[in-house]
Amino acid sequence: MDERLRPEHYFDLARFSHRALFEGVTVVWEVIPRIGDYLRAIVQPEIRGTVMDGAFVTGQVFIGEGTVVEPGACVFGPAYIGKNCLVRSGAYVRGEVLVGDSCVLGHASEFKNCILMDGAQCPHFNYVGDSILGFRSHLGAGVIVSNLKVTRDEIIVRIDDRTYPTGLRKFGAILGDCAEIGCNAVLNPATLVGPRTLAYPLTSLRGYYPPDSVIKLRQSVEWVARR
Repeated sequence: MDERLRPEHYFDLARFSHRALFEGVTVVWEVIPRIGDYLRAIVQPEIRGTVMDGAFVTGQVFIGEGTVVEPGACVFGPAYIGKNCLVRSGAYVRGEVLVGDSCVLGHASEFKNCILMDGAQCPHFNYVGDSILGFRSHLGAGVIVSNLKVTRDEIIVRIDDRTYPTGLRKFGAILGDCAEIGCNAVLNPATLVGPRTLAYPLTSLRGYYPPDSVIKLRQSVEWVARR
C-alpha cells in the first residue's frame, strides 16, 4: 500500500475526538461515504452554544459549548459542530457535516458531506463538499473545492504515474494538517495536499502534493502605456 494513500499521511488522528470514523480505513477517501451514517449514529440533537436570532437550525444537529451561529446562517442535520466554533452569517451547512472544535465556517460558505478537524478555517466565500480538512488547515477567501467532474463519471486519484479508482462520483479534496490554500484557488476533484503545504493564490490544484511544500503559480503580468 502506498503510504500516501493512508489517512495518517495527512492527519494526526490521535488528536481527533472522532477518530473512530477512521477505524479500519486504509485509503483516506474511504471515509467520505461513511460521514452521514456516522453522524446519524452518534448525534444527539442538542444546542449547547448560542444560536442567534435569525439563524436557522433544523434536524439532527449537535452544537457544542461556546459555539456561535450568527444570523442568516443555516444548519441542516445530520451535523455535529464542536466547541468554540463560529458559524458566520450566510454560512450554509447542508447536512452530513462533522466539525471539530475552534473551527470557522465563513460568510457565504457552503458545506456538505465533509469533515473539518479542530481549528480548520473556511472564513470567506468557500465551497467544501465531499472532503476532509485537517487540523488548523485554512482556505483563503474564495477557495473552491470542486467535487464533481464535468463528465460526472468516477473520480480517479493520480499519484506519479499510477491511478487509483475511488468508486466515487463525488470527491473533493484531502487537505492535510496545517495546510494553507491561497485566495481564489481551485482544488479540482481528488486533490490530495500534504500537511503544512502552502499553495499560492489563484492556483488550480489537481493530483497529489507532498508535505512541507510550496505550490507556486508563475504568471506573467505586463503593463503598457495607455493610448
